[in-house]
Amino acid sequence: MTSASEIAAWLADAGLRNMPLEEIVDDFSRRLNEAGVPVTRTFVGMNTLHPMVRARSMIWDRAAPEITHFEFSHAGIDVQIIRESPFMPMLRDGVTERRCDLTDVATVKSVPMFEELHTAGMTEWLGRIFPMGELVPQVGWESEAEHAEQLALVCSLTTDRPGGFSEADLAVLKQTLPVFALAVKAVTMRTLGHGLLAAYLGDDPASRVFAGTVQRGEVQSVEAVLFFTDLRGFTAIADTTPGKELITLLDECFECMVAPVARHGGEVLKFMGDGLLAAFAVILDERAEVCAAALEAAEEVLALVDALNAERRKAGKPAAGLDISLHIGRVLYGNVGTAQRLDFTVIGPAVNEASRIEKLCEPLGQSLLVSQAFAEAATASRRCLVSLGRHRLRGVREETELFALGQAAKISL
Repeated sequence: MTSASEIAAWLADAGLRNMPLEEIVDDFSRRLNEAGVPVTRTFVGMNTLHPMVRARSMIWDRAAPEITHFEFSHAGIDVQIIRESPFMPMLRDGVTERRCDLTDVATVKSVPMFEELHTAGMTEWLGRIFPMGELVPQVGWESEAEHAEQLALVCSLTTDRPGGFSEADLAVLKQTLPVFALAVKAVTMRTLGHGLLAAYLGDDPASRVFAGTVQRGEVQSVEAVLFFTDLRGFTAIADTTPGKELITLLDECFECMVAPVARHGGEVLKFMGDGLLAAFAVILDERAEVCAAALEAAEEVLALVDALNAERRKAGKPAAGLDISLHIGRVLYGNVGTAQRLDFTVIGPAVNEASRIEKLCEPLGQSLLVSQAFAEAATASRRCLVSLGRHRLRGVREETELFALGQAAKISL
């Protein structure tokens, strides 16, 4: 039979080795059962540092084949299942441990979740809260003022043993749960850190930072399709639109831009005021496939922005057109900046050309322009493109041919 000390040692090793959280929860729950502690259900939840995700949780069930995952946004955290959680009064009153008899009628009726557990044959619920020290800034529900919320791990163990957990069970849990919390913190903080970096830098740059690719000037030459966007007429809108409404417009437009780019394999490198720069890396010389993916992403973006603008105009809100340029070339991708502040980005003539091409969208009456280099590489999509003739790009010596979507494929704003 597995001992408590063996479980604790395994947990310490799992945390040091950054074992995936799901594996830690699964193995810990199974090892407790092997040690004679009849855990039927394990719940683990934690608030996060992510700007879009307020909390994540998971449930291990002895009878279920897989762990169930839950995620709550900042706006969606105030839902019934959270308000009625047995952890809420514990968090409010500073209680770190609570045992609940699921055979007691009054206890069961006090929490909707307990009624479900009682119906499923559970006899006792043990909840623990482990404060982690870090503070998470949050915006209050009643005001715009920020307040600090403590980062914490909440977990519960439920059993179906008649009489609930025994004193021997509780002794094992007392020895192992703090180590479990440390192991979870070790792997979760890394995940939180990566998620936080990814939210601001993108998935690939975040992975590179965590892999130690952080030296200034450490760049690599890559071939990529550059995806450059800019909202048309945004300056005029900004002059007449209140700040908060302006930010809402930007957020809604960026939602339309980012999702298709990510879905088609692109990486958003940075937001630049009212536009963004994204890149689709060319791997194994699959230029035609990558160009097709970028072109499909651009069409989807324009369609989404078109739909958004229709909704905003219908509601009497300002709307902004979108210009997109696509170009392909070699760029330098990596770290640039100072010793105190670095940035993952792409640089090179191709980036400048993509920016210059986008500036010609409005004069040429197009929402999407692609370069001659892109048109030549996009062999699988060439039939969708029509030439607009040769044009001079600011700062570029020679004229270049530009292309737009043909009428059959064109999406107008």
